[in-house]
This record gives sequence, structure tokens and C-alpha cells, in this order.
Amino acid sequence: MDRAEPRWLLLLQQLPRKNDYLRVKIWRRLQRLGAVAIKGGVYALPRSEERNEDLQWVMREIVAGGGEATLVEASLVQGLSDAQVEALFNQARDADWSELATDVRAAAKLVPKRGKLKDETRRKIEADLVRLRRRFEEIAAIDFFHASGRETVVGLVDELTNGLAAAPLPIASKKVETYEGRTWVTRKGIHVDRMASAWLIKRFIDRTAKFKWVAPKGYVPKTAELRFDMFEAEFTHIGNLCTFEVLLQRTAQKDRALRAIAEIVHDIDIKDDHYQRAETAGVATMVAGIALTSADDDERLASASAALDQLYEVFSRKRSG
Repeated sequence: MDRAEPRWLLLLQQLPRKNDYLRVKIWRRLQRLGAVAIKGGVYALPRSEERNEDLQWVMREIVAGGGEATLVEASLVQGLSDAQVEALFNQARDADWSELATDVRAAAKLVPKRGKLKDETRRKIEADLVRLRRRFEEIAAIDFFHASGRETVVGLVDELTNGLAAAPLPIASKKVETYEGRTWVTRKGIHVDRMASAWLIKRFIDRTAKFKWVAPKGYVPKTAELRFDMFEAEFTHIGNLCTFEVLLQRTAQKDRALRAIAEIVHDIDIKDDHYQRAETAGVATMVAGIALTSADDDERLASASAALDQLYEVFSRKRSG
């Protein structure tokens, strides 16, 4: 009779009793992987090639520290059932989601129910949102069975994002000329918001702009470089605004044709169907085609710029915008 594929990876470990440092180190590593203890010294993860490799690295650390470890693929036959082990995972993730929900609620208290939002407070909330979203992704990556607490956090983050977007956004006092002759830096693999933002920069903000495509993490900007649509960038998402919209506001662009393009970019990038323009689906298909046919970011920008030039001309000739 054919047997079903094993559902679980089980790490059986025995650590030296007097090596507290190794115990804490291994425990933290297993926590980051999302593993749960199903018995003393036995940790479980849903079976996959990636998790198998992760646990093998943990095994090496255990053995290097003087411990013993065995990794097995297993199906549960007696004792704990699959459903019970899944419940252990959900219990662990619900604890993570509950902690994150508390942090989101704390950040939301900084958004005034009425009146203006101070610049300093806005910057703090924006930084909090970046941190909270990063933590959300970390938990979601190990929320293997979609614990119930996830939806609560999704709602709270959306509420905080919308609350921040509803607060009046101050317009920077800098003139467009301030940004001329700069090197503009963003993440590799440009897509709709970065394509459109780079086009906007080159055509309307900094006609001599140079672009640099970098890894999404760890880049340290050089003097005179400006970052956009990346972590801690000078120009990036604020609340429910995409980077293209932020660039428009911060550089005081009043062109109605650019506003129309911003609405299209917003709905493709934010995916909230806020503006529901008839042109959005076609532009989204065009952007997907550009991304599929070229892995080179300079080529992507050239193709996107040509298309956006044409789109801009269309909107410029429409009196209604």
C-alpha cells in the first residue's frame, strides 16, 4: 500500500547542560524558523526543502557546540495528531500576532482624531509603520497554518495606514531646482511605482538625473544621492500614498496629466482600486509585459518612459484630465 508523503520535519536534539549560551542561541534560531516543541528536545516544522536546509544548519551549530542532533522526516501515527500539531503552531503565531497588534494600536494612538498632524509625529508614525510591516512579514513567513490573529493585525495596519493618509500631508518647501544633477537610487527589478517615479524624476524634476539600481537591503547612500521607493528613502510611500504621489506633492507638481498618471500608478501599486480609472488595467498589463521581457532595469526604464510619454500626451490633450 502506498504511504503518504511525510508531513513533518522533526529535529531531535540534546544540548550540553552547562552550555547556556548554546541553549539560548539554538532556541532563538528555532523561534525565528517558526519551529514548535512537541516534546522535550523535539522540534517540528512542516516539511519542505527550504526548512530541511534550515534545520540542517541548526544541526551543525548544535554539533559544533558539543551537542547531538538528528533530523527526520515523519508522519504522525500515534500520540499527537496532525491537527494537534497544527494547533501548536497556531498558538505560537497567535501570541506573535497579539504582540504585534498591541504595537500597532500604540502607534495608532499618535494619529489625532481631528486637527493637523505635526511633522515630527508623522515621521515617527511612518517609521513605526515600516517597522511594523517588516515584523508582519516576518511573522507571516512562519505562519504556516494562517493563525486567526493575522486578520486582526491586517485590519489594524490598514486602519493605521488610512488614518495617516487622511491627515494633511505637508508640502516640502524645497523647489524643484534643489534636486537637479543628482544620482537617484532605488531597488533593482523596477516595477510600476519605480518605473513611473524614475520617469517623473527624469522628465519633470531632474533632467540630468542619473539612476542607480541597488539591492533592497543594506545600501548606504553616498553624498548627493537621493533614494526613492526603498527603506528609509528620501522619497517613498507615506501612509496610503505611493512614491510617485509623494514625489508629485513634495516637488509641487500641479500638472493634471501627471495627477491622472498618479491615480493609475496608485491603483496598480497599492492595489486598493481607489481611483478605478478605465486605463489602469491596460497600463498594468503593459508594465507586466515590460518586466517579463527585460531583466535589465535601464531597458525597463527606457520602455516604460516611452509608454509614459505617450500616456502623458493623451492626458495633456484631455481637458477633463
